[in-house]
Amino acid sequence: MLRVTALAAAAGIGFTALAATSPAEAAFHLIRWEGTGVCQVWDQSIPTKPIPSNYKTVSKPVPTFAAALAVKDDMLKKGTCTL
Repeated sequence: MLRVTALAAAAGIGFTALAATSPAEAAFHLIRWEGTGVCQVWDQSIPTKPIPSNYKTVSKPVPTFAAALAVKDDMLKKGTCTL
């Protein structure tokens, strides 16, 4: 029984180390809410969709939150987004 416990602990540590070393692949994009024109940065790693569902994706995915904010700033200047 002690061997099984030790093996399970070693496997848990191994999986934790593997998860910590794999690169995070977060992708962000902008969504624009219908009716208001407000744009919001949305993290695609969130397993759910925005609520309510009256939105439209208005940008291509970008790798970082800062890049998504830069896209939003550009869309604000062009008048595509209101806030």
